[in-house]
Amino acid sequence: MAEEMKKSPTSVFAVRTTAGQEKNVAKMIAIRVETTKLPIKAVLVPEMMKGYVFIEAEGPHFVEQAITGVKHVRSRVPGLITFSEVERYIVSKPIIEELDVDDVVEVVGGPFKGMRAKITRIDKSKEEVTLELLEATFTLPITVHADYVRLVERAKKEGEVTLQ
Repeated sequence: MAEEMKKSPTSVFAVRTTAGQEKNVAKMIAIRVETTKLPIKAVLVPEMMKGYVFIEAEGPHFVEQAITGVKHVRSRVPGLITFSEVERYIVSKPIIEELDVDDVVEVVGGPFKGMRAKITRIDKSKEEVTLELLEATFTLPITVHADYVRLVERAKKEGEVTLQ
């Protein structure tokens, strides 16, 4: 296996795309790679980085062949991308790590989808958050999985002054 790695070292290249079209571009590149048998090892669409697709290939000319004429491709970013730069997009930390009590979140799934709420309690072991819906007429605490919320606004820190 180590001998195979020496024969064909790969590098990671970045390709600029139209924002929001990253998955479509990746699918079209994958189809082209399959049909033309290009030596491209991987196509990565990082969720946190809009407008870019990463391609692992043996050389930049293979990337150019894969992206030429593909709709929504803007250009290939000159130079190489190091694996450590790509790694932070592959290894994502759970949403619960970013949440704090009193943060304002939006519910993105379930019967309360689209409603804003304030976090009152966090259970990291179960990955659940207890919320108080802001748009409800009375306060009813609900507990949902952390994957069903999206952070909208961080809680005010002590010492910050809010005008009412």
